[in-house]
Amino acid sequence: QVQLMDSGGGSVQAVGSLRLSCVYNNKRPSWDTDEIYCMGWFRQAPGMEREGVAGITSRGTADYVDSVKGRFTISVDSDQNILYLQMNDLKPEDTAMYYCAADPRVCTMTAIQAFGVPDALDGWGQGTQVTVSS
Repeated sequence: QVQLMDSGGGSVQAVGSLRLSCVYNNKRPSWDTDEIYCMGWFRQAPGMEREGVAGITSRGTADYVDSVKGRFTISVDSDQNILYLQMNDLKPEDTAMYYCAADPRVCTMTAIQAFGVPDALDGWGQGTQVTVSS
């Protein structure tokens, strides 16, 4: 099990920026091993299903859903055990609770869009609220 704690949400106006952070423990294989591991960001708006936003592999390959491409950037500081999501040019439709997650199945957002969020991931953050006003 991976313990995650996400933060950095807030209220901003459209076209503004926020950076989300997710501190994780390192009980799973570290980013320095040959085993492929992944972390990602998800979001859930009221009345909607949780959806994938961005994922990154332990090899540094990132993947995004189309709606955030060019605006959001996922990255990892493996020395500090922190996952980031830099969000620029925010739009009201980005308003949601954002969650970080850790699991080998959260590498690619295309697969998650097609098949849904997998059950029983290795770990979820508690969520951080992002609100974008027009």
